[in-house]
Amino acid sequence: MATPVSEVLAQAAPAAGENVVIETRNLSKVYRDFWGRHKVRALKALDLEVYQGEIFGLLGPNGSGKSTTIKLLLGLLFPTSGSALVFGKDALDVSKNERIGYLPEESYLYRFLNAEETLDFYARLFDMPASVRRQRIADLITMVGLNWAKRRQLKEYSKGMARRIGLAQALINDPELILLDEPTTGLDPIGTREMKDLILRLRDEGKTILMCSHQLADVQDVCDRIAILHQGELKELGRVDTLLKVQDVTQIQARGLSKEAEAEIREVIARHGGTLESLENPTTTMEELFLSIVRDSEARPGRRVREGDKDRSEE
Repeated sequence: MATPVSEVLAQAAPAAGENVVIETRNLSKVYRDFWGRHKVRALKALDLEVYQGEIFGLLGPNGSGKSTTIKLLLGLLFPTSGSALVFGKDALDVSKNERIGYLPEESYLYRFLNAEETLDFYARLFDMPASVRRQRIADLITMVGLNWAKRRQLKEYSKGMARRIGLAQALINDPELILLDEPTTGLDPIGTREMKDLILRLRDEGKTILMCSHQLADVQDVCDRIAILHQGELKELGRVDTLLKVQDVTQIQARGLSKEAEAEIREVIARHGGTLESLENPTTTMEELFLSIVRDSEARPGRRVREGDKDRSEE
């Protein structure tokens, strides 16, 4: 029998008592034209909770509502209906932004400043004392691996280097919540691995991270939970390891078995002297899960994850 989504999400969420950093309830956004006529519904009744100390992935094709969601959380857009809370405050309360770091998909940096000058500029916006500012800048430049280029003007930076200094800028205020939009864009494989290690390190330091990415392998590597959006609607939500598990296939791994024993199950494995190393469900990939959900959404455009629906993984 299929498990209700409410029970699945209860199992996926952290233990009771964990702090909810981001909460949206029935959050919707409709863009209108100059005359106020309905133009496009970018977000439809989004219900989400992001918990303290987790890495939460927001996935979806272009136009699915990811950037709209981030802008609503930052207070850059007004919701058409519903609510968004960050640290328990209304998202339109700009005071909460002091505790947030934001890396947009395209970083808007002053090309004629160098790395140190760039970080100094943003640190001054937070009224940091000079001594704290200098140490923070030095630590961040080291963290993102740009010591060798810290005095070069940003106009000489590659896209990957600009991405690194953009991340350093997002961390200048030592934020509790970090919003990352396509954090590995422009990075080579080594830089991508270093960026993912840095994201995991930030989580280990107690930071909460919400990231959007088209690089599904990156999301699979670092995220604790994900939400998949399509055409503004929430299509899937849960823990990565649970969602990627293929429920109707059992995978058995054993050592020391003869060919005859390979076709047998449990008791036969023991009788032939084999060792049962695992008996579990194999996993799919984030790419396969993502494409499956998008195709299903196109086939059934009205379907959303909500109370009472079936768990996709058990359909």
